[in-house]
Amino acid sequence: MSAASALAAEELTKSYASGERMLTVLDRVSFTIEHGTTCSIVGPSGSGKTTLLGLCAGLDRASSGSVQLDGVALETLDEDQRARLRNERVGFVFQNFQLVPTLSALENAMVPLELRGSKDARDRAAHWLERVGLGSRFDHYPTQLSGGEQQRVALARAFINSPRVLFADEPTGNLDGDTSDQVQELLFSLNREEGTTLILVTHDLELAQRTQRIIRLRNGAVFSDSVLTDQNGAR
Repeated sequence: MSAASALAAEELTKSYASGERMLTVLDRVSFTIEHGTTCSIVGPSGSGKTTLLGLCAGLDRASSGSVQLDGVALETLDEDQRARLRNERVGFVFQNFQLVPTLSALENAMVPLELRGSKDARDRAAHWLERVGLGSRFDHYPTQLSGGEQQRVALARAFINSPRVLFADEPTGNLDGDTSDQVQELLFSLNREEGTTLILVTHDLELAQRTQRIIRLRNGAVFSDSVLTDQNGAR
């Protein structure tokens, strides 16, 4: 594996005990993703997409194999070290937004920088909410925002710490068609501007085809790995 890569998985396997037998969710998955590229991981339900994202982001540990995230071997880190690495180098966007309901849009966007103890968290959060088109929504709580607006807050939160790698798990899965298109445009636009490596888990092949590369999973293994374009960013 190359230390210069944004993400490198080698023989990654994840198994769970299911009654008296072991259930293998991922089976010896290997790939390398270079910095500044966009990649989709696709496959049917149960193929291991979300499990793979969790292992690659250091949210869970593999049964065997290894992951290097921005050149750091995750298996060598304890829980606190992995949490610190995520806060410093990783952004997340989830299907269900995962905003804190008791915090305003501005406060939700501030969370990654607050965890670092950054003194300019409020100013930077305001800047990012302006960038995602929510300059008039600083004081609104998640329940006062539409689904599209909540995902825009999540995008601001994801990019606020200038992540090296952004993981997006079905980022438009809870949005209607027009809102989904708008959020997609914003995601790819911000990703290009920031030079972030985007790793996108989705069942939406139309969305996946906007990335430079598609890794297809089937029954927990890599079924195909296709490069779609040499351009930097979305097509």
